[in-house]
Amino acid sequence: MTKSVYVGMSADLVHPGHLNIIKKAAELGDVTVGLLTDQAIASYKRVPFMTFEQRLQIIENIKGVSQVVPQTTLDYVPNLEKLKPDYVVHGDDWREGVQKKTRQKVIDCLEQWQGELIEVPYTKGISSTKLHEAMKEVGTTPQIRLKTLKRYLAAKPLLRFLDIHNALSGLIIENVKVETDNGKQEFDGMWGSSLTDSTAKGKPDIEAVDVSSRMNTLNEILEVTTKPIIYDGDTGGKTEHFVFTVKTLERLGVSAVIIEDKTGLKKNSLFGTEVEQTQDSIENFCAKIQAGKNAQATNDFMIIARIESLILGKGIDDAIQRAEAFLDAGADGIMIHSREKAPDEIFEFCDRYAQLKNKKTLVAVPSSYNSVYESQLQERGVNIVIYANQLLRSAYPAMVNTAKSILEHGRSAEVDDKMMPIKQILELIPGGK
Repeated sequence: MTKSVYVGMSADLVHPGHLNIIKKAAELGDVTVGLLTDQAIASYKRVPFMTFEQRLQIIENIKGVSQVVPQTTLDYVPNLEKLKPDYVVHGDDWREGVQKKTRQKVIDCLEQWQGELIEVPYTKGISSTKLHEAMKEVGTTPQIRLKTLKRYLAAKPLLRFLDIHNALSGLIIENVKVETDNGKQEFDGMWGSSLTDSTAKGKPDIEAVDVSSRMNTLNEILEVTTKPIIYDGDTGGKTEHFVFTVKTLERLGVSAVIIEDKTGLKKNSLFGTEVEQTQDSIENFCAKIQAGKNAQATNDFMIIARIESLILGKGIDDAIQRAEAFLDAGADGIMIHSREKAPDEIFEFCDRYAQLKNKKTLVAVPSSYNSVYESQLQERGVNIVIYANQLLRSAYPAMVNTAKSILEHGRSAEVDDKMMPIKQILELIPGGK
């Protein structure tokens, strides 16, 4: 009787190491590949380049594979208990790191029916990390980048975005990663902030930097990065102008725009009621959302409505009323803003929002209530956390301190250890090495 073999795979970038594992597995019996879903992969590393459907098409056509089934978690046990294979075949590179516990659970599970784990030696000379870096150097297309945000939202319970103001800040978001107990952590995308863009240009955050200028900044960032971008559209301007903004952003490959329900001269929300700010009527703002949605060429682009009710002291009831109306008008999500130091009113809004029948993507921006943890926001149903201005705010004092030190000492040696080495800068910039 033919033995059954189970092989779990991400198969995002198929290389000779994968083929070697399948070949060894096929020598033992009929091979079932448990293809990890986007959600399963995103639970311990970045969302894969290829969609599940694309990866499925590749694996189904590899010699030696009898069938392919989805593996919806990093944990093999649910599929193993269903299939009860005689063997599980895996590379021996999972004995350490984030998959070590997964390996032990496989061994314990197989013991129930005397199954066996067969480990194939890691294929030398193949580096997935280097292959991924090569993919980044190749870059992406507007069509692929445009779709990425919705893919990430489907794959991960919470996304984190960080502010950009030039291409260098985009490269930081693209490349910075840290290892934690929960696996590798990185930013999922970039927030095209009007505040940081205008500040970097030495202008006030009152929509003084026109859309054409902001598109130039976006283009510079798009050229050297691959992660999705959410664009800060301020009020969206006149409805007739917003239509063209949507078309331009979608054509560039930007994934979403967030517009706020205010009218008149734009004033930063964190001023609250200290300056005169006028909230748009629900009817007018719904019409703007609908005009933007009608201007889209694809279903991939997202228009997210930012509600200013809490900023202006109008309370939770007003915010929820607006959220319901904006979602019904076609908004793909809601961003709720607050300038309180504690997250209490944000939590209250989230709890009320969770009861809405038409709820969609929920975005929070913990600038003032920055003691809140991402995990706390996730528990309340938040899907995207935006760190809206932290990169620019940290860069400015560092540059001022360097400038002061040079003036005080008549040389730069005293701040040398606080600066990035030239060699590192050259290695950061693609093609600079």
